Amino acid sequence: MSVELSILVPIVSVGFAIYAGLSNIKRNQSQDERNSASQMTTVIVKLENISNGITEIKSEMSNAKEEIRENRERIVKVEESSKQAHKRLDMLESQLRGVYEKEN
Repeated sequence: MSVELSILVPIVSVGFAIYAGLSNIKRNQSQDERNSASQMTTVIVKLENISNGITEIKSEMSNAKEEIRENRERIVKVEESSKQAHKRLDMLESQLRGVYEKEN
């Protein structure tokens, strides 16, 4: 019986070692999956933040383009107005010259 006990103890030890190894592998695999899921979640959140930022930038760009368009229209109106004012000033100047020449 002592021979059987000396054979049984190593067999049980090997069995326990195999069981412990497999459970460690499963635990590590489970931990790796959790870490991977956590990292993917972090990446997804960051991508969503980037997407929101891009959307805000597009909106701001549209607003800036609209303001530039409005400013361009206002500049054209101001230039037209200044041209008309210069024409009127030129007319007044020529009239004043005519009056001045008549006096002299």
